[in-house]
Amino acid sequence: MMGIKYLSQAHLKGFERYKYNSIDTSYLSVYVMHPLWNNCVKLLPKWLAPNIITFIGFLLTVVNFLLIAYYDWDFTAANNEENTIPSWVWSVAAVNILLYYNLDGMDGKQARRTGTSGPLGELFDHGLDSYSAGLIPIYMFSLFGTDDLPPIRMFSVLWTVFLNFYLTHVEKYNTGIMFLPWAYDVTMWGVSLTMFITTLLGPSIWHYRIFFDLSMANMFEFVLIGSGIITSHPIILKNIYMSYKNKTGKMRPILEAVRPLFAFLWLFVITLIWSLYSRNGIINLEPRILFLLFGTLFSNIASRLIVAQMSDTRCDAFNILMWPLVATVAISCFPWYKQLWGVDIAADTERWIVQALTIFVTIAHLHYGQGVVREMCDHFNIRCFKITNTVRAEQELQQNATV
Repeated sequence: MMGIKYLSQAHLKGFERYKYNSIDTSYLSVYVMHPLWNNCVKLLPKWLAPNIITFIGFLLTVVNFLLIAYYDWDFTAANNEENTIPSWVWSVAAVNILLYYNLDGMDGKQARRTGTSGPLGELFDHGLDSYSAGLIPIYMFSLFGTDDLPPIRMFSVLWTVFLNFYLTHVEKYNTGIMFLPWAYDVTMWGVSLTMFITTLLGPSIWHYRIFFDLSMANMFEFVLIGSGIITSHPIILKNIYMSYKNKTGKMRPILEAVRPLFAFLWLFVITLIWSLYSRNGIINLEPRILFLLFGTLFSNIASRLIVAQMSDTRCDAFNILMWPLVATVAISCFPWYKQLWGVDIAADTERWIVQALTIFVTIAHLHYGQGVVREMCDHFNIRCFKITNTVRAEQELQQNATV
């Protein structure tokens, strides 16, 4: 695997031409968070590489995932009257989410402040965000438990988050502009406040019925799904339509414009079949590890789309990591295996398959990520986690020129 090249010359040439172009119209972001981040970034030393800030923020979401998984692996802690998750865990998770959110807002400002802005930083940032898009909702599920939010409904929530994240990059793939969604800032604050409330009032508060016998889990689903349908998806469609109408976008033919959706839809259909038709009901046996597998596969697809839209190259219509997933679903869901060999796949065997596949896909995805970063660093003669002496010399020249 060490000799695998993930970036073609077309990718690298595209990155050379790339210029970041974004529009942020969120009032919370523009009038509150950006002024805060502009002041906070001044407290950071100029030798600190922006990608370190990004990576630390991402690691905080991983800590949250591991911490809550330790106390509630199967999402059943909230089903019990005495919840087994200590209250301090929710405080730690709330603080980590806020830190992740603020570090995610400061890394780009540190890059401009240190003169290290470039395509690697954006790719590194958004690639890790695609992984966090799966991790954050997974540990939010522990607030409700499987009684109020059965695993198949967790599946629908998870894919709603995936869709909201992915469509933003499909939009950029076609328009060339990153329209930053309003829902992101509100969601980060909402998740953090929810966890703080859980610390103060206990997780039992999320089991209250409000009106029409709807649970808080129901409201969580409705708000999440509704926010995408109302505040995100129509705006994305409008922005893409206007880019064609005004001839400001990439002007791709319709099949090329929707090409990023093919890999996404393939993954959705395959995982839905597995979740619904596993003969052992694997989504109820191993929901957390299954969702982690889905999130890792999604992150790989999203990361490859981000590479394509930033380098202005053609995106993949199918992801190679889905082949072992297809084979697993064929074994787990369809009776040919029993008819051929005279035995059925056991529940424990399917669990082992899920765990092994998750490990394999995670290693493959991490290899892809480090490979892309290494190839970009080699091409641009930079370091991912260090501001090189060349960049520092350029900074000093610029400072001396302004004196």
